[in-house]
Amino acid sequence: MKYRPMTFFEQLENEQTSGVAYKNNSIKKSLIAILSTEGQRTISALSKELKLSVPKITNVISELIEDGLVSDYGKSTTVSGRKPNVYGLVPTSGFFLGVDVKHNHVNIGLIDLNKTIVSIAENTPYELANSKESLDNLCRLINSFIKKTGVPKEKILAMGLNLGGRVNYKTGYSYSFFHFSETPLSKYLDDALKIKTFIENDSRAMAYGEFMGGVVTDEKNVLFLNLDYGIGMGILINGQIYYGKSGFAGEFGHIPIFDNEILCQCGKKGCLETEASGRALIELFTQRLKEGYVSNITHTVDVEQIKLTHIISAVQKDDNLAIELLAEIGEKIGRAIALLINLYNPELIVLGGPLALTGDYILLPVKSAINKYSLNLVSTDTKIKLSKLQEKSGVVGACFLVRDRLLEINN
Repeated sequence: MKYRPMTFFEQLENEQTSGVAYKNNSIKKSLIAILSTEGQRTISALSKELKLSVPKITNVISELIEDGLVSDYGKSTTVSGRKPNVYGLVPTSGFFLGVDVKHNHVNIGLIDLNKTIVSIAENTPYELANSKESLDNLCRLINSFIKKTGVPKEKILAMGLNLGGRVNYKTGYSYSFFHFSETPLSKYLDDALKIKTFIENDSRAMAYGEFMGGVVTDEKNVLFLNLDYGIGMGILINGQIYYGKSGFAGEFGHIPIFDNEILCQCGKKGCLETEASGRALIELFTQRLKEGYVSNITHTVDVEQIKLTHIISAVQKDDNLAIELLAEIGEKIGRAIALLINLYNPELIVLGGPLALTGDYILLPVKSAINKYSLNLVSTDTKIKLSKLQEKSGVVGACFLVRDRLLEINN
């Protein structure tokens, strides 16, 4: 068998690397992180930023050029006088894969080293279940996507995979889905797909996607609400995801805000999700139809087969019942958001997920309830916006999170 030397990124994962080689790799990783986040730089600029000598940076750049990761892009156009050469990453030398798993579909995307989205596939049909069969099917969909992109798998440096529920990205365990094995899910996917894998809660990844390439501008303290079948939350404090002690911060949907006997998916009663979520909206909608209320949905779908997508579509087509019930849900969500504003005093709250696709139909009742229930001195400084990336937010977030973790980038 012909010997193939390890690539730079394989060396990063090699635990036996030590001494001078380890230090050199650390410098290379820092340099790649700068070029990935800030773009092309001169040797002098890199020297100042990394606080290393010009000869050392020149040597490291030469090695990265030899590795095919960096290229000389010619003379600088921004510097006056004698113009130095600028260096930047070779975009196609490495890629990051993002997989956003939903209840009934999956979104998969790929970005290169220069943060450009190379390929994205949205709404690929998929049924999420806590079973080996469902996990194997997910792996097949991922492999199929990679094959269609034409990108060699060895150039995919890492994969980020989002799941709903309780996920601990540090240990690699998912406790809501695919927790039928003692092996961490991240390790299982490492072995099954031959790609280094990080797993993340979907709401946190969506929050990061909006922070990196969506509706967030200069704000650093942001709450992202994922209004789906359940309600998840991603918390950004000073531009960093907040996880809490055990890694499960953001279980907004399970705040016991209602005094009811409705059993939540978590096994408790009175959770926000029991009356203010996509799942609650479906139950309320079907109940009203059985009571004799009228909706255009029943022209094409049986009452027992109604899904969240059907109701959202009905709202967008001005269906009166769908609009009225969404407003009820929105008012309850807004009341809970008022609680968040009083606690966190955030700069921005972003509404994302399927219910946010209804635009002002959800936004207006939410804002009305916020005005009613939050402290005015606190809420006046908090902006409420709809997600800009919408369905892409999870994929974008997964790609950027896995890039930042591999390169140890802190935004």
